[in-house]
Parts: sequence; C-alpha cells; structure tokens
Amino acid sequence: MAIEFVLAVVPVSDIGRAREWYGQLFGREPDNNPMESLIEWHITDNGWVQVTHQSERAGNAYLNLAVSDLDQHIAELTERGLKPGAVQPVNKGVLLSPIDDPDGNTITLIGNFRVKY
Repeated sequence: MAIEFVLAVVPVSDIGRAREWYGQLFGREPDNNPMESLIEWHITDNGWVQVTHQSERAGNAYLNLAVSDLDQHIAELTERGLKPGAVQPVNKGVLLSPIDDPDGNTITLIGNFRVKY
C-alpha cells in the first residue's frame, strides 16, 4: 500500500471569505470546488490544500508551506494585499514568516527548507 496524495485541511467559518483570502495566498482561484463547503488548491504534484467550512474548528489549523524563495514569496503576497509576518531565523538556516487567515489559522512560509537536516 502506498500513499499517493497528501491533502492538508484548513477549517474556516466563512467559505466565501476564505475563497477570496486563499485565492490571494495562492495567487489564483481554486482548482476544484467539489461541494459548497469545500474548495481545493493543487499546490504540488501530490499535495493539495483543502479549505472547508467547519465553524466549530475554524482558527485552530496550522499549515506550513515550504517556498523556493521566501523574500520573493513575501513580496508577491504583499503585492496581493496580504501581510506576512517578519522573517524569523530559527535553526540551521531555516527562515519562517507566519501569516494568519481571517479565522486565525496560521500559515507559515518556510524558507531554506530541506528534506534532511
């Protein structure tokens, strides 16, 4: 048995507002809208972000996104009207920049990510 896809799920209280905000985050409309309460972005070959209407769970998710060029990504998000947090150096050259969605779910952009440290 092999796992073929990873789907990260982010619960939100307002799917319309989330569609707009995550559209700004990913720079495009969702790739899929399989039901009224679920929208999806295909962000890597085998990775999806699903945003789902679940008010009772909204604001408690963490989503980490490793990006190829953190400074460029922050600049692009800023141009789209989002406000990523200050870059924080952590360990072994890794850099983090957090941003919260309208519900308070935390999305952390990761620069200098590597599979093995």
